[in-house]
Amino acid sequence: MRVLAAMSGGVDSAVAAALAVDAGHDVTGVHLALSPDRQTLRSGARGCCSVEDAHDARRVADELGIPFYVWDLADRFREDVVDDFVAEYAAGRTPNPCLRCNEKIKFTAVLDRARALGFDAVVTGHHARLADGELRRSVDAAKDQSYVLGVLTPEQLAAAMFPLGGMTKDRVREIAAERGFAVATKADSHDICFIPDGDTRGFLARTLGSRPGPLVDAATGATVGRHDGTYGFTVGQRRGLGVSVGDQQPRYVLGIEPVSRTVTIGTADLAGVDEISTAAATWTGAAPRLPLRAQVQLRAHGEPVPCEVQAGDDGGLVIRVDAVQRGVAAGQSAVLYEPDADRGDRVLGQAAIRDSRRRQGAGSR
Repeated sequence: MRVLAAMSGGVDSAVAAALAVDAGHDVTGVHLALSPDRQTLRSGARGCCSVEDAHDARRVADELGIPFYVWDLADRFREDVVDDFVAEYAAGRTPNPCLRCNEKIKFTAVLDRARALGFDAVVTGHHARLADGELRRSVDAAKDQSYVLGVLTPEQLAAAMFPLGGMTKDRVREIAAERGFAVATKADSHDICFIPDGDTRGFLARTLGSRPGPLVDAATGATVGRHDGTYGFTVGQRRGLGVSVGDQQPRYVLGIEPVSRTVTIGTADLAGVDEISTAAATWTGAAPRLPLRAQVQLRAHGEPVPCEVQAGDDGGLVIRVDAVQRGVAAGQSAVLYEPDADRGDRVLGQAAIRDSRRRQGAGSR
């Protein structure tokens, strides 16, 4: 097959490209230039898309003996990922930019261009598995990225290759070292790639400006503090609230109302929810018949919990979890996995969280 290898300049994508070559595919490497200021140097393990990353990717391509190109997708990335990220926070939601990048950039913009150029598939360094067209978790649970791939459609998965899903990250680095790749010991990227200093609140403040409002205690309705912008908070957040309430119990963010600029906080007993409403779902295979039993993962590094999934309004879902959950934020993705012990690593699909609540009379389980 003619395969386009997306090469970020990191060890994962380098080994993925190498394995595609070893499999006998006709491989071309491409580095996605997503930053408008690519001449800046990389800062440790934060960020990506620097001039160093492009050079690292090119060196690996040269060592593999494959053609290599740089595609400038900075404008598309800004519109579909960065602007979306800012707009979501301004609306009181908490987006996942990695999921959006996979959906809009790597498996829409890149895949569409690859197909137009005659390529059969796109290979990436994601830690996830494809088995008979089904998306599954990586064997390395600590590195599993199936959550941020749950938004992909069957058509997109049919043209995707994830060679690393059956191995651990340690093995990936061993393969890179065996081949003499300089990136074998390169640090993994962390945090949000377009916020290289890791200061999300600062980035949003510079972008959106000061939007002050009250911090309100849910139990009393009293204003217990002020903030400079609702974008500085996410549901479930405990640290950085900047308030001290008389009873000294820890407070958590319970809700964000961007119009009135109100951030509502409360004690742990008020923070749990067990029913979640979502927007329309996307499925990695044929749409299942509802209702169904499943497992749901509510954030990128969260633990899956058993649930019942029902049809909701406007094509959305209602997800009732078996155990009360905290930190369920609107804008995040609820990714559904099969409940069966032998197949619980299979991704069914995902839907963006609209809101959540505690059902009347529900207790902690």
